[in-house]
Amino acid sequence: MLGAPRSIGRDAYHWFLRQPWSISLATIAAGFLAVNAVFATAYWIVGGIAGSRGWLDDFYFSVQTSATVGYGGMAPRTDLANFMMIAESVVSLIVTAVATGLVFSKFSRTTARIRFTSKIVVTQLDGVPTMMFRVGHERSGAMIETTVRVTMTRTEITKEGERYYRMYDLPLVRDRTPQLTRTWTVMHPLTDWSQLKGVDAAAAAAQEIEIGVAVTGLDETSMQTVHARKLYDHTDIAWNHKFAEVLSERPDGSLVVDLNNFDQVVPVVTSQHAA
Repeated sequence: MLGAPRSIGRDAYHWFLRQPWSISLATIAAGFLAVNAVFATAYWIVGGIAGSRGWLDDFYFSVQTSATVGYGGMAPRTDLANFMMIAESVVSLIVTAVATGLVFSKFSRTTARIRFTSKIVVTQLDGVPTMMFRVGHERSGAMIETTVRVTMTRTEITKEGERYYRMYDLPLVRDRTPQLTRTWTVMHPLTDWSQLKGVDAAAAAAQEIEIGVAVTGLDETSMQTVHARKLYDHTDIAWNHKFAEVLSERPDGSLVVDLNNFDQVVPVVTSQHAA
């Protein structure tokens, strides 16, 4: 990204929230140890810590001070060392407050557990070529008033001969559902008003077609708005394929959802091939 303003440190908070818990906790631990290492070095330079035998003991004293442990084996004995101990206590209060706020923000942040199929299929549905993909909700609760929006981006050459990346909205058969609990097959018919009308695998590759999907809904447990997104490129489109069945009915009338077939696609067998 050439010419973009430098954002080192500006998005640290958002970066922290996006990371897995293991990385977030490791970041907090590394920051805590780094602060103590800085103060340990300062104690080592100025001296004044009674009972210290070197930098490592100064580091132990710094950790005891910042964590308010205070075993009593070491203590500052000069005015300068006491001043640094006060400064470290203030810094430790701030670091603890910031770390607590970050952990609370990450705990309270509700994220969607939406599963998208790895492929998009294009097949006939009621005699109309239709682009389809599946969306599944992996939490035990439901997403209320779930909406999905699909866009297509492709490379075009303008009349002036310039390359242009144009984005189109793809209208859907149904773009919202009152609640998403199991799976939802999202469909876009390739009719005359579709920007994908007449497009095949070769044309999709030549136009560098990408399909962007955004799903938004209200988590019924936390009552917070959550969202998920997925980007498909032209290699993720399976032409003349369909999804394997995931729903089946038991003799007692209950439904079985087999997520083992969620991503599975099978080629469409035409009547000519069947014959």
